[in-house]
Amino acid sequence: MTQPLLFTPLPIRELTLKNRVVVAPMHQYSGVKGFPTDWHLMNAGRYAAGGAGLVILESTKIERRGCGTVGDLGIWDDAFVPHLARIVDFVHQCGAAAGIQLGHSGRKARTQRPWEGGRPLQRAEAAAAGIEDWDAWELVAPSALPADEGAPAPRALMREEIRAVAEAWGKAAARAHAAGFDVVEIHGAHGFLLHEFLSPLANQRTDEYGGSEAKRMRFAMEVCERVRANWPAEKPLFLRLSAEDDAGWGPAQSVALAKLVKPKGVDVIDCSSGGILSKPPAGAKKPAYGYQVPYAEKIRKEAGIMTMAVGLIVHAEQAELILQQGRSDLVALAREMLYNPNWAMDAAQKLGFDPAFGLAPPPYRYWLARRAATVPEVRPSTFGMR
Repeated sequence: MTQPLLFTPLPIRELTLKNRVVVAPMHQYSGVKGFPTDWHLMNAGRYAAGGAGLVILESTKIERRGCGTVGDLGIWDDAFVPHLARIVDFVHQCGAAAGIQLGHSGRKARTQRPWEGGRPLQRAEAAAAGIEDWDAWELVAPSALPADEGAPAPRALMREEIRAVAEAWGKAAARAHAAGFDVVEIHGAHGFLLHEFLSPLANQRTDEYGGSEAKRMRFAMEVCERVRANWPAEKPLFLRLSAEDDAGWGPAQSVALAKLVKPKGVDVIDCSSGGILSKPPAGAKKPAYGYQVPYAEKIRKEAGIMTMAVGLIVHAEQAELILQQGRSDLVALAREMLYNPNWAMDAAQKLGFDPAFGLAPPPYRYWLARRAATVPEVRPSTFGMR
């Protein structure tokens, strides 16, 4: 069999990913005062050891106000850098590239962890969790509109504050470089701050940051500019968008923005959906396999930019077909990686590639290759019994 596209290296700027399998950023809500713990080292490391080409660390907040829960990770201070660098070093030791998503929760900040209910956090609950800076943990947004019925209203950012937040994104990118990350992704999706500025529902400003579509894109453009100015030219920059939010921002607007940010130094659009409304977009209520792939296909074709497809990508043959059909340049998996962190290694075997388990680090490679050579009739558990 010819080498699958899924396992063909992909150069982006001066980084070459060893394959097209990406671990999408997934909130773990397990940080302590913004710092990662051994949980994060284990979580990222198992994906890297499992053969993925790029492992993207969860949304890491560019300022204190941007934390969604008490467990969010932070990068608003230099003190976070060595702790993040430990994770980067381990991912590299396992043979993968390391990425980090830089985000800000905006009006969706200061909530419980989802498995605790996800409702707005109360001051007493925060104090019980060791939070001592409740007043500094402020909800801010483009407009003073709550994220949901019954949620607290945020404070609308002043114009000079907006520029300062964009600058904070840039400083966070510089810290990401200091920590050794290979890829930065700007989080502009899922109803968080940057998406709030893009949304005509959440952004009702009448100054240069709101009103027309072009003005609502201004903040995203400034964030991309500040991040690229602080992120080395040789390193790739991704932007995640909710390409369809069922609330006034859709694929056509995403294509338009992609065309604008490409000259600003964005290399890949990560195509997700939803987040402005409390309910999921129509296509996500009972999603089918690859339900968001059409967004990646459209943006790739119409904006002339590389894209990453996400959304219920589960099977090796499915991921390979997406690439073979030219619908995206990368495929990213999230929940399926939680289920099977060795998905990339497993997919290679199912596609008839990598018989010697070269994707795996030596402590895995030696034993798996030896078993395959010694008892070739044994089928891995994910293949099922004959």
